Amino acid sequence: MKLQFQIKMNEAISIRNPLSTELGKNILKYGVQLINKIGFETFTFKKLAEDIGTTEAGIYRYFENKHNLLVYLTAWYWGWLEFQISFQTNNIKDPTVKLKRIIKILATAVEDNEQTSYINESLLHQIIIAEGSKAYLTKQVVEDNKQHFFKPYKDLCALIGNFISECSPKYKYPKSLASTMIEMAHFQNFFMNNLPSLTDFGKTKEESEIISFLNDLVFTSLKKV
Repeated sequence: MKLQFQIKMNEAISIRNPLSTELGKNILKYGVQLINKIGFETFTFKKLAEDIGTTEAGIYRYFENKHNLLVYLTAWYWGWLEFQISFQTNNIKDPTVKLKRIIKILATAVEDNEQTSYINESLLHQIIIAEGSKAYLTKQVVEDNKQHFFKPYKDLCALIGNFISECSPKYKYPKSLASTMIEMAHFQNFFMNNLPSLTDFGKTKEESEIISFLNDLVFTSLKKV
Protein backbone atom coordinates (compact mmCIF):
# COMPACT_ATOMS: atom_id res chain seq x y z
CA MET A 1 0.00 0.00 0.00
CA LYS A 2 1.37 3.41 -0.98
CA LEU A 3 1.27 6.01 1.76
CA GLN A 4 0.58 9.60 0.86
CA PHE A 5 2.53 11.93 3.11
CA GLN A 6 4.23 15.29 3.05
CA ILE A 7 6.80 16.41 5.57
CA LYS A 8 6.85 20.11 6.45
CA MET A 9 10.45 21.25 6.83
CA ASN A 10 11.87 24.19 8.76
CA GLU A 11 12.83 26.72 6.10
CA ALA A 12 15.62 28.11 8.31
CA ILE A 13 17.70 24.94 7.92
CA SER A 14 18.31 25.48 4.22
CA ILE A 15 19.05 28.60 2.21
CA ARG A 16 16.74 27.40 -0.56
CA ASN A 17 14.14 24.64 -0.43
CA PRO A 18 15.94 21.62 -1.93
CA LEU A 19 12.64 20.02 -2.92
CA SER A 20 11.84 22.93 -5.22
CA THR A 21 14.34 21.97 -7.94
CA GLU A 22 15.92 18.88 -9.46
CA LEU A 23 19.36 19.99 -8.29
CA GLY A 24 18.05 20.35 -4.74
CA LYS A 25 16.55 16.88 -4.84
CA ASN A 26 19.83 15.50 -6.19
CA ILE A 27 21.70 17.14 -3.32
CA LEU A 28 19.52 15.16 -0.91
CA LYS A 29 19.60 11.95 -2.96
CA TYR A 30 23.33 11.84 -3.60
CA GLY A 31 24.10 13.38 -0.20
CA VAL A 32 22.46 10.41 1.52
CA GLN A 33 24.30 7.97 -0.72
CA LEU A 34 27.70 9.60 -0.19
CA ILE A 35 27.40 10.11 3.57
CA ASN A 36 26.35 6.48 3.92
CA LYS A 37 29.28 5.38 1.77
CA ILE A 38 32.19 7.40 3.21
CA GLY A 39 30.90 8.78 6.52
CA PHE A 40 30.07 12.31 7.58
CA GLU A 41 33.61 13.24 8.68
CA THR A 42 35.10 12.77 5.22
CA PHE A 43 32.01 13.96 3.36
CA THR A 44 32.45 17.32 1.62
CA PHE A 45 30.42 19.44 -0.75
CA LYS A 46 33.27 19.13 -3.26
CA LYS A 47 32.89 15.34 -3.33
CA LEU A 48 29.11 15.66 -3.48
CA ALA A 49 29.34 18.09 -6.39
CA GLU A 50 31.49 15.60 -8.30
CA ASP A 51 28.91 12.84 -7.75
CA ILE A 52 26.04 15.04 -8.87
CA GLY A 53 27.89 16.64 -11.78
CA THR A 54 27.52 20.19 -10.52
CA THR A 55 29.63 22.78 -8.68
CA GLU A 56 30.29 23.36 -5.00
CA ALA A 57 28.84 26.84 -5.42
CA GLY A 58 25.61 25.28 -6.64
CA ILE A 59 25.29 23.22 -3.45
CA TYR A 60 26.10 26.21 -1.24
CA ARG A 61 23.07 27.95 -2.72
CA TYR A 62 20.96 25.39 -0.84
CA PHE A 63 22.91 24.72 2.36
CA GLU A 64 25.27 26.95 4.30
CA ASN A 65 27.43 23.98 5.30
CA LYS A 66 27.41 20.20 5.57
CA HIS A 67 26.20 20.38 9.18
CA ASN A 68 22.98 22.01 8.04
CA LEU A 69 22.57 19.34 5.37
CA LEU A 70 22.86 16.66 8.07
CA VAL A 71 20.37 18.55 10.27
CA TYR A 72 17.97 18.71 7.31
CA LEU A 73 18.28 14.98 6.61
CA THR A 74 17.81 14.00 10.26
CA ALA A 75 14.84 16.36 10.64
CA TRP A 76 13.28 14.87 7.51
CA TYR A 77 13.80 11.37 8.89
CA TRP A 78 12.18 12.18 12.25
CA GLY A 79 9.17 13.66 10.46
CA TRP A 80 8.94 10.60 8.25
CA LEU A 81 9.23 8.27 11.26
CA GLU A 82 6.52 10.16 13.14
CA PHE A 83 4.21 9.64 10.17
CA GLN A 84 5.03 5.91 10.08
CA ILE A 85 4.29 5.50 13.79
CA SER A 86 1.04 7.48 13.60
CA PHE A 87 -0.13 5.51 10.57
CA GLN A 88 0.80 2.08 11.89
CA THR A 89 -0.75 2.62 15.33
CA ASN A 90 -3.86 4.49 14.19
CA ASN A 91 -6.26 1.56 14.53
CA ILE A 92 -4.69 -0.01 17.63
CA LYS A 93 -6.75 0.53 20.78
CA ASP A 94 -4.74 -1.43 23.35
CA PRO A 95 -1.96 0.94 24.59
CA THR A 96 0.37 -1.96 25.40
CA VAL A 97 0.04 -3.39 21.89
CA LYS A 98 0.52 0.10 20.51
CA LEU A 99 3.75 0.61 22.45
CA LYS A 100 5.08 -2.77 21.35
CA ARG A 101 4.37 -1.82 17.74
CA ILE A 102 6.35 1.39 18.20
CA ILE A 103 9.30 -0.54 19.60
CA LYS A 104 9.23 -2.84 16.60
CA ILE A 105 9.16 0.13 14.21
CA LEU A 106 12.11 1.77 15.97
CA ALA A 107 14.26 -1.37 15.94
CA THR A 108 13.43 -2.76 12.50
CA ALA A 109 15.34 -2.07 9.29
CA VAL A 110 13.68 0.48 7.03
CA GLU A 111 12.66 -0.20 3.44
CA ASP A 112 13.06 2.43 0.77
CA ASN A 113 9.85 4.12 -0.40
CA GLU A 114 9.73 4.66 -4.16
CA GLN A 115 7.45 7.67 -3.71
CA THR A 116 10.35 9.65 -2.28
CA SER A 117 12.85 9.11 -5.07
CA TYR A 118 14.98 11.98 -3.74
CA ILE A 119 15.72 10.15 -0.46
CA ASN A 120 16.51 6.50 0.11
CA GLU A 121 14.95 5.88 3.53
CA SER A 122 16.84 2.63 3.99
CA LEU A 123 20.21 4.35 3.60
CA LEU A 124 19.07 7.35 5.62
CA HIS A 125 18.11 5.03 8.47
CA GLN A 126 21.69 3.74 8.51
CA ILE A 127 22.97 7.31 8.58
CA ILE A 128 20.70 8.12 11.52
CA ILE A 129 22.06 5.10 13.40
CA ALA A 130 25.72 5.96 12.72
CA GLU A 131 25.71 9.75 12.30
CA GLY A 132 22.39 11.15 13.53
CA SER A 133 23.57 12.32 16.95
CA LYS A 134 26.16 14.53 15.24
CA ALA A 135 23.32 16.83 14.23
CA TYR A 136 22.91 18.01 17.82
CA LEU A 137 26.06 16.96 19.69
CA THR A 138 27.79 20.21 18.74
CA LYS A 139 28.81 23.47 20.38
CA GLN A 140 26.12 25.28 18.39
CA VAL A 141 23.26 23.10 19.64
CA VAL A 142 21.71 25.90 21.70
CA GLU A 143 21.66 28.29 18.76
CA ASP A 144 20.30 25.59 16.45
CA ASN A 145 17.64 24.80 19.01
CA LYS A 146 16.56 28.45 19.13
CA GLN A 147 15.85 28.15 15.42
CA HIS A 148 13.74 25.04 16.09
CA PHE A 149 15.99 22.75 14.05
CA PHE A 150 15.20 19.82 16.34
CA LYS A 151 11.43 20.26 16.52
CA PRO A 152 10.71 17.07 14.49
CA TYR A 153 12.73 15.02 16.99
CA LYS A 154 10.96 16.69 19.91
CA ASP A 155 7.58 16.08 18.27
CA LEU A 156 8.43 12.41 17.79
CA CYS A 157 9.50 12.03 21.44
CA ALA A 158 6.33 13.82 22.56
CA LEU A 159 4.19 11.46 20.46
CA ILE A 160 5.85 8.36 21.90
CA GLY A 161 5.76 9.92 25.37
CA ASN A 162 1.99 10.34 25.04
CA PHE A 163 1.66 6.66 24.15
CA ILE A 164 3.75 5.75 27.20
CA SER A 165 1.47 7.86 29.41
CA GLU A 166 -1.54 6.20 27.84
CA CYS A 167 -0.06 2.84 28.73
CA SER A 168 0.96 3.88 32.25
CA PRO A 169 -0.59 7.21 33.35
CA LYS A 170 1.34 7.33 36.64
CA TYR A 171 4.76 6.87 35.07
CA LYS A 172 6.76 10.05 35.78
CA TYR A 173 9.28 10.00 32.93
CA PRO A 174 7.46 9.47 29.61
CA LYS A 175 9.61 11.86 27.53
CA SER A 176 12.84 10.53 29.00
CA LEU A 177 11.78 6.97 28.28
CA ALA A 178 10.66 7.94 24.76
CA SER A 179 14.03 9.47 23.84
CA THR A 180 15.80 6.51 25.48
CA MET A 181 13.79 4.08 23.34
CA ILE A 182 14.83 5.88 20.17
CA GLU A 183 18.48 6.23 21.10
CA MET A 184 18.80 2.69 22.42
CA ALA A 185 17.27 1.25 19.26
CA HIS A 186 20.01 3.01 17.29
CA PHE A 187 22.93 2.56 19.68
CA GLN A 188 22.30 -1.15 20.15
CA ASN A 189 22.05 -1.64 16.40
CA PHE A 190 25.33 0.24 15.89
CA PHE A 191 27.08 -1.64 18.68
CA MET A 192 25.74 -4.99 17.46
CA ASN A 193 27.29 -4.46 14.04
CA ASN A 194 30.45 -2.55 15.01
CA LEU A 195 31.28 -2.97 18.72
CA PRO A 196 29.62 -6.28 19.62
CA SER A 197 31.32 -6.58 23.02
CA LEU A 198 29.11 -3.68 24.19
CA THR A 199 25.94 -5.69 23.60
CA ASP A 200 24.50 -9.14 24.14
CA PHE A 201 23.61 -9.37 20.45
CA GLY A 202 27.05 -9.55 18.86
CA LYS A 203 26.74 -13.15 17.71
CA THR A 204 23.10 -13.13 16.67
CA LYS A 205 22.99 -9.81 14.75
CA GLU A 206 19.22 -10.09 14.79
CA GLU A 207 16.85 -7.16 15.18
CA SER A 208 14.48 -9.39 17.12
CA GLU A 209 16.97 -9.43 19.99
CA ILE A 210 17.02 -5.63 20.14
CA ILE A 211 13.22 -5.61 20.06
CA SER A 212 13.14 -8.06 22.99
CA PHE A 213 15.65 -5.93 24.89
CA LEU A 214 13.63 -2.74 24.37
CA ASN A 215 10.41 -4.46 25.37
CA ASP A 216 12.08 -5.63 28.56
CA LEU A 217 13.55 -2.17 29.25
CA VAL A 218 10.29 -0.30 28.64
CA PHE A 219 7.76 -2.58 30.27
CA THR A 220 9.95 -3.39 33.26
CA SER A 221 10.15 0.35 33.90
CA LEU A 222 6.40 0.78 33.55
CA LYS A 223 5.62 -2.16 35.82
CA LYS A 224 7.47 -0.48 38.70
CA VAL A 225 4.83 2.25 38.91
